[in-house]
Amino acid sequence: MKLGLRMGAAVAAMGMVLSGAAVGQTPTPTTTVHDTAALKPPPGYKVAIVEFQDLECPDCARAFPVLKDAVAKYKVAWVQHDFPLPMHNWSFDAAVLARFFDSKSKELGSEFRGSIFASQMYLHTPDDVRAFAQRFATQHGVQMPFLVDPQGKFAAEVKADYALGQKIGIEHTPTIWVVTDQSKGAPPFVEIVDRSKLYQILDTAIAQAGGVKDVAKAPVKKTVAK
Repeated sequence: MKLGLRMGAAVAAMGMVLSGAAVGQTPTPTTTVHDTAALKPPPGYKVAIVEFQDLECPDCARAFPVLKDAVAKYKVAWVQHDFPLPMHNWSFDAAVLARFFDSKSKELGSEFRGSIFASQMYLHTPDDVRAFAQRFATQHGVQMPFLVDPQGKFAAEVKADYALGQKIGIEHTPTIWVVTDQSKGAPPFVEIVDRSKLYQILDTAIAQAGGVKDVAKAPVKKTVAK
């Protein structure tokens, strides 16, 4: 889905984005990146997929299984940012609910997002999404409180992601990059415009980065004395 009035076919930072689209996929303009700070792998990884998504966006729903399969195959990190578009009436509420399930486990949060994407055609209002989340919670043995976000913590996280996307220059969803920790030579990020080339781009990024994980930068696990 597009956002805003500025939709030129500009080349992103360092000119390393790809153009074109797979069969059946709407061509997506490349993104002019204004701030690159967030386009890097999380600690412990040399390569990651960074995505800005809207849970009510049909193309985000199409991208989800493609990215999920790529992550399973390559074992790269998948950094999912929420970018609920203003024209969508339930995407913000769904993102807040996803954060609630994230707080139980990242795996459960990702499964909820996938379930939402698969059920978009049946969801029309925030009440629909709330009822869907309640059923999902029951099916997974999770007690969902009447007030999921009483302190506004999850809503603030969603808003922070949206602000980050605006700072970067996001104009459509999904916006997806393969990012590396490279600072010299190879480009540090490549936007995925044609998802049929995702595996090719991951192969190249992993080869240039010298692997997927960076043990030297991995978070140190604390040992609890018994």
